[in-house]
Amino acid sequence: MADTQQVDAKAERKVARLAQQISTFSKAHGGAEAQVAYLGERGARIVLVGEDGGWGDLVAPSYEIAQKAVEKSGITVHEDFDGEFAAKVTTGTYEWKRMAGIQLGG
Repeated sequence: MADTQQVDAKAERKVARLAQQISTFSKAHGGAEAQVAYLGERGARIVLVGEDGGWGDLVAPSYEIAQKAVEKSGITVHEDFDGEFAAKVTTGTYEWKRMAGIQLGG
């Protein structure tokens, strides 16, 4: 039973750390929304989109931890990264150059 409590405590610390990072992002971007995507054995990706169009992502060790972190941060969570949600993302010069490089094999 001690092992289970130790694992739970570690997971709760990870949830708290991710929730703090999400909250910090939200405050820096005038609010935020998220979508959680399952990555398989690697865990889950939390995609964040700020009210100002800024975006970022975090990786959690499990889908459950990612869900708990987003809930704890208090931001809106979307089921899918659909067109309406994706339209809120503002891309800059860096992203366009990076996308062009991928298309050109670079």
